[in-house]
Amino acid sequence: MKIVTVVGARPQFIKAAAVSRIIRKQHEEILIHTGQHYDNNMSDIFFDELRIPKPDKNLNVGSGSHAKQTAEMMIGIEQALIDERPDCLLIYGDTNSTLAGAIAASKVHVPVVHVEAGLRSYNKNMPEEQNRVLADHISDLLLCPTDTAVENLKDEGITEGVYQVGDVMCDAVLYYSKMMESHGRKDYFARFAGLFGNIPVLDSWYMATIHRAENTDRIEKIREILGAFEELDSPVIFPVHPRTKGMVEQLHQQYAYRNVIFIEPVGYLTMLYLVKHAMKTITDSGGLQKETYILDTPCITVRDQTEWVETLRGNYNILAKPDKEDILNKIYQTQTDTKAKEDYYGDGHASEKICDLLSYVKRGERK
Repeated sequence: MKIVTVVGARPQFIKAAAVSRIIRKQHEEILIHTGQHYDNNMSDIFFDELRIPKPDKNLNVGSGSHAKQTAEMMIGIEQALIDERPDCLLIYGDTNSTLAGAIAASKVHVPVVHVEAGLRSYNKNMPEEQNRVLADHISDLLLCPTDTAVENLKDEGITEGVYQVGDVMCDAVLYYSKMMESHGRKDYFARFAGLFGNIPVLDSWYMATIHRAENTDRIEKIREILGAFEELDSPVIFPVHPRTKGMVEQLHQQYAYRNVIFIEPVGYLTMLYLVKHAMKTITDSGGLQKETYILDTPCITVRDQTEWVETLRGNYNILAKPDKEDILNKIYQTQTDTKAKEDYYGDGHASEKICDLLSYVKRGERK
């Protein structure tokens, strides 16, 4: 069986690392990198560190408006599908790469397999929500990470080709955590560079990532978030996403933050280490909310809603506004109920279940 897999962003590289390792034992896989994340720290380092086979095709799309980026991806993916004539196309998550792959495959009658189907934040202003809903409605095999995701699809009238397989991110966290623990703290702190100075080896820290459009559309929001970080009782390690970098540099010139350690984006093993050993994580990332839950690190999510609703139980994850006082209040005042934690995301074997289910789709056989 020949499978074309489309990836383009950091979370997809990680998910593909888990699934491709299993797929390639039984099937032929062609890996297409759209180039949505295109610099070394956001792309190449993940292929090297996670031992993912290098992409067979790189579309080198890069940045641009949603329409331009998605259109260029569709053109490249469509041609690859015509050339390769695969039995199915495999997509992950909710990025522009996900939507481009789904549309391109659907138009040339290649069955679409969506890993991480059924997630909903019910905020249609989010590009990710638009991408995941549209991709789900043209997919042939919908592989859900949770029971909630299955119910979400049922509510939208999608019941055929739907399977709850567990979460491939859980597979990756469990697999790579063993590799991560083989290195010491000094090793990890030596791996990344600071944007505004040297990096100390810390005894305790908070971990933070902020990159979503809803938090980076105005510099005032970033100022509020960084203001909260500056007042915390331990340093905040903050890998700066390319989308956020310009505003961070501008604000740092004005406020000279001392409690925030701004660093370049880091590889997956380093991120796992920093999250696992952090006091708490502050983020707006969908994937990182789930990783913190699996790694048993409390999380504050700077968003109005989350697609990972299971993480909210027991206050393992708390929603906060992009407001300094609200963020500080949530960090200091929220207590986590450890008895409420459950294994919502599977047992680390979602990839095997996905591989088994791929036999249900064949080229030309669409629902």
